[in-house]
Amino acid sequence: MNAIGRKMENKLTNLLKIKYPIIQGGMVWCCGWQLASAVSNNGGLGLLGAGSMTPELLREHIIKCKAATDKPFGVNVPLIYHEIEGIMKVIMEEGVKVVFSSAGNPKTWTQQLKDHGIIVVHVVSSSKFARKAEEAGVDAIVAEGFEAGGHNGKEETTTMTLIPQVRKATGLPLIAAGGIATGAGLLAAMSLGADGVQIGTRFALSEESSASSPFKKRCTELQEGDTFLALKKLSPTRLVKNPFFDKVKEAEDRGASAEELLQLLGRGRSKLGIFEGDLTEGELEIGQIASLIDRIEPVETIMKQIADEYNHSLSLLQKI
Repeated sequence: MNAIGRKMENKLTNLLKIKYPIIQGGMVWCCGWQLASAVSNNGGLGLLGAGSMTPELLREHIIKCKAATDKPFGVNVPLIYHEIEGIMKVIMEEGVKVVFSSAGNPKTWTQQLKDHGIIVVHVVSSSKFARKAEEAGVDAIVAEGFEAGGHNGKEETTTMTLIPQVRKATGLPLIAAGGIATGAGLLAAMSLGADGVQIGTRFALSEESSASSPFKKRCTELQEGDTFLALKKLSPTRLVKNPFFDKVKEAEDRGASAEELLQLLGRGRSKLGIFEGDLTEGELEIGQIASLIDRIEPVETIMKQIADEYNHSLSLLQKI
């Protein structure tokens, strides 16, 4: 992967002290120390997904990740998480170097994290929120488009539309997310103004992902149109169509209230689907790009393929 390294050193790789501008999304129930350390060891930035961990479990994963890699890694933290105080306490106590925050106001924690020497990156779904994140003092921004799995922005803006608009709104290092899984996707995102990419779905379906085998297998069988954005009255979430999704769609089609949808969702629904592998009643969160992925591979292979695809796509463009 030396070729990709020579061509792709930029302000994002320098900020995060990584070899390649590839960040692994911090997805709940998928991102333990095995996945994060594997991505970091192969030149990207691995993230632990704190949104599905207690503070005690996060500490355990941080310690194991430190033992498994001497490369930079970070923690993804949804700011609306009910155990946010304990999560942030562990992050600061354990000397984590990078935090990716999402789903909340970046002003709440950014300065405190930076006071502890932590690089802060915030996930947004619009140029408006990119400007607010910059005002809050973050070091970089992830602009995530409508194609992404899990929780999405209410704007439903596609990644190709979003990236150039956010690029106009801020000069901070910019990471593109949503619908990116290949080297060609990486090149496209950088052509639109991004400094790198955050890849979720492809790493969620890797060997090192902590997602259940039934979930991974189901996602590698998906075709175009097999995921859909639902739960818009709560928090827009991209789901695989299954019996649980059908119940959600029926409720939404008849105008169910947010309270009714919340009751239908219940607690632990994403854990049931992603981590425990209940493909019927579980909430199966994955991105649209899953229809392009038909096998479960180790992170090392995935990173090499992305590098090769990037170089091949670049060479084709240079011949035009």
